[in-house]
Amino acid sequence: MKDFLEQLPSLIARVLEVCIQIGEEENLSIFTVGGFVRDFLLGIRNWDIDLVVESGDFKRGYRFAQRLAERLKGRAKFHLGFGTAVILFKYRNREMRMDVASARKERYKKPGVLPQVSPATLEEDLRRRDFSINAMAIALSKQERGRLIDPFSGKKDLRAKRIRVLHNLSFVEDPTRILRAVRFAVRYDFHIERKTKRLLREAVREGRLAGLKSKRIQKEIELILKEKAPMKVFSALLHLTAGI
Repeated sequence: MKDFLEQLPSLIARVLEVCIQIGEEENLSIFTVGGFVRDFLLGIRNWDIDLVVESGDFKRGYRFAQRLAERLKGRAKFHLGFGTAVILFKYRNREMRMDVASARKERYKKPGVLPQVSPATLEEDLRRRDFSINAMAIALSKQERGRLIDPFSGKKDLRAKRIRVLHNLSFVEDPTRILRAVRFAVRYDFHIERKTKRLLREAVREGRLAGLKSKRIQKEIELILKEKAPMKVFSALLHLTAGI
């Protein structure tokens, strides 16, 4: 891949250059991940930047996020215990948001509840994600800048226009992925892969969505309502679960 930053809008490229500089100062490996990488590979502009810091220690990740917020003249909101932060800032009169997380792995005490998290490697962090198309990263560190990390064949699924979970318990551990799978399928005009569809329908049949807290369901519904065709998402969900 040619220079990654040169392929981005200049505003985003300059913000990422600040991230790279701080990462080098802190001796941290920095990656863009998730939806930002997915949309970049699809040729879609995404102004919400998702970063993962491979630090081995949440405190180092928090320090990186704090320094980044200060450098961008913004503010950081920390989710202590989860290794994550949200940075809100204004760049060239544009309101921007950046999610910064330390690489982490998750353990679910029971289905539907928020997980317990602990520091992990980048690959372990990608393994915990919802779908293969969201489990890719692009390295920002100076030595390997622009290298695509794709351990679960997400790029292949993008080309095939396919939504695929990473493991059999994906919808059991986090039933909000049921709604997310349909939302992404409609947004990108993708299809839900056969095994994933079977696992999704089984999770609905077992009543997994009913075990979620109302706030989590509400959040997913709000995200659906922000889509270009929200009624199409609800219609696809009803069609997919008809007869269950």
